[in-house]
Amino acid sequence: MGDKNGKIQLILRFSKGTRGCFIIILLASLASTLLNSLIPRIFGFTIDRVLVEDGIPYLKEHIWLISLEVIGIALVNGIMIYLYRSQTAKAGETFAKNMRDILFTHVQRLPMKWHDGVQTGDIIQRCTADVETIRNFVVTQVLEVFRTVFLLVVSLAMMLTMNMKLTVVALAFTPVVVLYSGIFYHLIAKNYTAADEAEGDLSTVVQENATGVRVVRAFGRERFEIDQFDEKNEIFARLWIRLGTLSGLYWAVGDLITGLQVLVIVTLGAIEAVHGSITAGEFIAFASYNTTLVWPVRSLGRILSEMSKTGVSFDRVNYILDSAEEEMAESGVVPERTDIVFDHVSFGYEENQSVLEDVSFHIKEGTTCGVLGGTGSGKTTIVHLLDRLYELKKGTVQIGGVDIRDIPRSWIRSHVGMVLQEPFLFSRTIRDNIAAANPDATMNEIREAARIACVDDTIMAFPDGYDTIVGERGVTLSGGQRQRVAIARMLIAKAPIMIFDDSLSAVDADTDVRIRRALRSKMKDATVILISHRITTLMEADQILVLNHGVIEECGTHQQLIHHGGIYQKIYEIQLNQDDRRLLNEGGDSDAE
Repeated sequence: MGDKNGKIQLILRFSKGTRGCFIIILLASLASTLLNSLIPRIFGFTIDRVLVEDGIPYLKEHIWLISLEVIGIALVNGIMIYLYRSQTAKAGETFAKNMRDILFTHVQRLPMKWHDGVQTGDIIQRCTADVETIRNFVVTQVLEVFRTVFLLVVSLAMMLTMNMKLTVVALAFTPVVVLYSGIFYHLIAKNYTAADEAEGDLSTVVQENATGVRVVRAFGRERFEIDQFDEKNEIFARLWIRLGTLSGLYWAVGDLITGLQVLVIVTLGAIEAVHGSITAGEFIAFASYNTTLVWPVRSLGRILSEMSKTGVSFDRVNYILDSAEEEMAESGVVPERTDIVFDHVSFGYEENQSVLEDVSFHIKEGTTCGVLGGTGSGKTTIVHLLDRLYELKKGTVQIGGVDIRDIPRSWIRSHVGMVLQEPFLFSRTIRDNIAAANPDATMNEIREAARIACVDDTIMAFPDGYDTIVGERGVTLSGGQRQRVAIARMLIAKAPIMIFDDSLSAVDADTDVRIRRALRSKMKDATVILISHRITTLMEADQILVLNHGVIEECGTHQQLIHHGGIYQKIYEIQLNQDDRRLLNEGGDSDAE
């Protein structure tokens, strides 16, 4: 773990706003420990100096004073415990909230390449279960260290004043407890790592099934998914059973050692009392302090055990925080135009795996560029590079004559609107989903964007209209409805560059035509990239690029390409019969008129 995010630095970072609580907790805990340590001494004093025949006469007659003293200590101790518990709850939840806020914010700023390599379930596991493990350790165990050390010092001081020999015998068991605790520390840490990762895998299976429930049902994969879950669940259960077995063995050995310690001290103490080396009251008080001493020694062992788990969780959380954020510098050059140039661009998501190969094209400002190509041809990759979701490795991409690496990401994200093939909708109202790109938008603006996307009538037909909750990932809407809501969301941002990544694939041909005509009439000045498998969607574009295995095979207008004799013409002839082509040409002529 690096110095930047060492454990101490992380604790200090997460504890912002809780340090006053921790001070109160520490002081209240120490005060409670000191008050509790007085009780055995009072009992011993009462037995030796009050209850015997030659005891103090005044206290014999006013024994209630001792009771009052004990009650007073108990009352003050109760106040200290209340402060300890209440402040612990406040500090713990604030500490955990700070952790979750920092982690969530950092995850939002991590590049797409990082998200591609990490499972969603694992991210959830790190931001929930691992956060809770750290919270429990810092709020409970770390403070317990101070209390334990203080209790050890107080108990030993009291024991030494009564009998040094018995105190040395009691301390002789401490190295044994520390030794076996250290052994179990390493065993538990190793097994906890495996168990925690297994829980992340299990969370991923559940998350994928919950979000992909329609696919599971549609293809009858319930049995397969249940078997896969059972397999992951079996591994998860087996690892946690092993961890529980280790913990049980740890506590069993601890109980054996501490039981022997108590037995030895009681036996030797009784012998010392018989020989008069220690009074009856001191013997009872010493036995009480010895029992108190056993608890902090065992507590230190438990802290070592919990520390092993927390160390794993710290490493898992720190893996996220140590990952470099996507650079979002506000400085840079802001383009004055929106023409787009790809100049000899080559790119691959993995090393030695090219997706685009020497791609060059120019999209003039205010024009529409269609992109046609098969699956894996690199269409979506062009979109990713233009929006700087991935960093360019070879070649240049320019907007308005400025290299996108010199343009602030914030400008790109606010000026390049995107609608993906599988749009994501939040579990909120339709109004909230459309307004997500422009929270200040009025209802009139929201409905205007929906009208352009040809979804306003559909929304108004719902019982709750724009207040309809779309459900997780928009599952309550059809594929075409989700795409049109996503188009409205992009339109309301009024971005000068608009990208439609096969985002009209789930709508029928008539709706496709109506949406494109509405876009042409309302967004005349926008620079548009239109990706589609449907020829009718692309044929009115100012230029069309045909991608094949990451290479631009053809480029031109619809009329140029259908006479070229290449890929575009073949797809055109497959998708449209002779009557369709005649009607489209007639419709195109009438539109032109």
